[in-house]
Amino acid sequence: MKVLLVSSGGGHLAHLWRLKPWWSTHERVWAVVDTPDARARLAGEQVVWFRGPTQRDLSKAAVNAVHALRMLRKHRPELVMSTGAALAVPYFWTARALGISTVFIEVIDRVDRPSLSGRLVAPVASRVLVQWPELLAHYSNAQLLGPMW
Repeated sequence: MKVLLVSSGGGHLAHLWRLKPWWSTHERVWAVVDTPDARARLAGEQVVWFRGPTQRDLSKAAVNAVHALRMLRKHRPELVMSTGAALAVPYFWTARALGISTVFIEVIDRVDRPSLSGRLVAPVASRVLVQWPELLAHYSNAQLLGPMW
């Protein structure tokens, strides 16, 4: 299976990194906001870098939607996975339009209410995984993953 992993740097990327035993067994490409920590962590991985910040800026969301369409068509993943943040939104909506499965994992620090990126991608996500049972009430399509840390 070919997987596209979408993330900002920092904690979101750290969450995806915790899944290395799973994603390392698959062909993969990353779409990641370009930060020093992301460059260090993803050395040796196939990465398409994006400039940040990407949050709460409609013009950047539109540009990222075009990039998402190009990247999804070029790499043809079977699954798009993300823990957020804003870069995930255009990827999930574009993947949905192209019939590509998506998995969103809500980050561990979201205990009693969903993140903005979670609220924006949940309507089109194939699966939403949460780390705390309190979040199940906020997502109609959520499953409890449990804490990743």
